[in-house]
Amino acid sequence: MMWISSLTFLFLASCALANDELGDATKIFPDNFFIGVGSAAYQVEGAWDIDGKGPSWWDYYLNQGISRTADGKNGNEAADHYHKYKEDIDIMKNIHAEYYRFSISWSRILPTGFANETNQAGIDHYLDVLRTLKENNISAAVTLYHWDLPENLEQYGGWLNEQTAVWFGEYARLAFELFGDYVDYWLTINEPHVFCLGGYGSYNGMGFMSPGQSDPNATKIYQCSKVALLAHATAYHIYDEEFRARQGGKITLVTDSSWYEPISNDTKDLEAWDRELQFQLGWFAHPVYLGNWPQVMIDRIGERSKGEGFATSRLPELSPEEIDFIKGTFDYFALNTYSSTLIGWADDAPISEPSYDLDTCVYATSDPSWQAAEVGYVVSWPMGIRKLVNWINDNYNPGEIFVTENGWTSDDSLEDNDRYVYLNGYLKNILDAIYLDNVPVTHYTVWALLDTFEWGSGYTVKFGLIDVDFESENKTRTYKQSARWFKTVAQHRCLGCL
Repeated sequence: MMWISSLTFLFLASCALANDELGDATKIFPDNFFIGVGSAAYQVEGAWDIDGKGPSWWDYYLNQGISRTADGKNGNEAADHYHKYKEDIDIMKNIHAEYYRFSISWSRILPTGFANETNQAGIDHYLDVLRTLKENNISAAVTLYHWDLPENLEQYGGWLNEQTAVWFGEYARLAFELFGDYVDYWLTINEPHVFCLGGYGSYNGMGFMSPGQSDPNATKIYQCSKVALLAHATAYHIYDEEFRARQGGKITLVTDSSWYEPISNDTKDLEAWDRELQFQLGWFAHPVYLGNWPQVMIDRIGERSKGEGFATSRLPELSPEEIDFIKGTFDYFALNTYSSTLIGWADDAPISEPSYDLDTCVYATSDPSWQAAEVGYVVSWPMGIRKLVNWINDNYNPGEIFVTENGWTSDDSLEDNDRYVYLNGYLKNILDAIYLDNVPVTHYTVWALLDTFEWGSGYTVKFGLIDVDFESENKTRTYKQSARWFKTVAQHRCLGCL
């Protein structure tokens, strides 16, 4: 941590207050606040079937001769980060990124998903990535699972089989042993809320993500969530008991949520607002930070399940032992957030077909003054992120909040003014939360370093600071205007100083 004198500290504090009084956006970063960039293995690596890598369920899902993405494409080549990571780390160094959040492909180091068969080429690859980051003074925040389950494990039931939590623990133990000396922050599982809903059929009866299963009874989504929580907790306890003392890193689960703003102060609208936050964020945060599912989920899903004719709730019960096993498995709060939504009361739909949306049952809309991105799930209201981190701090008191994803999607233009305006506004509100609200946010991750394969959207959605020409043989990288914004902010560790 950078040394700072008491005199300098007083100057920084008074500068922050003066800036706020003047109403401008200038903010000097606190000494313990860092800015970085992120990616995920399947979205950027490519090299899907070389050097001993086994297939992930996305590899299988998108190589069946069926168009399952907006442009009919897949991640077989993506940005070729597997071969171009040194070039990309040079870019990170040039824009003064202080850390890099990336994920390990489970099937690249364990081709079958099982720990009895390792792939040395994959292990060597990630070791060299980590060593290269260290040589360039870029810290590593490593995600163990960012949605690319080994396809072999899907044949055993994947995230519906509680044994997957055991297999994930064995994979995590190997990763900690191999890579832990280079990793400051571990992230066990990225956004289980999204891959459980998207992969097991919440949307129009079918998933929009691998494995693309239907779930007409709305039971798989909740079973997936239980297994994901058990897997996370298993990895946490392994790290805590076997590696923490000698490696000194931190570990947690990655949650995701928009900010949900109540449409009015009416009692019913406030009830709906709280319910939406509990079903979206509390679904995974409540078991980890407070213990057990949110009570509103237990009550509503239980009541609706009974009316639908189920003998037990579609939300699987957590035993007292499981509650204790999951509760407290965090060293910090990891948050992915992009957007805001207005929430109001909606009358309960009659008992009919089971679904997650009917379990939640709220009215959702957007303020017409909020700018919408090209994809419907990103709407810009910068104040939303300040409200969200305050809500997290008030409800979970995690001690540290790490924004692990925040970004904007726009067209192919290199003059992406809308992106850096979005990032500037969201970062300003993070700093306001730190200085004015005493919220312990320590990291802000811009998603993403590169344009990526964006899951069901294919290559039609662009989040990167760096443009990638996916049609060129070399996957040519070009700096966007937002990358120059990032460099200025990160180099001076100050927002709006120049």
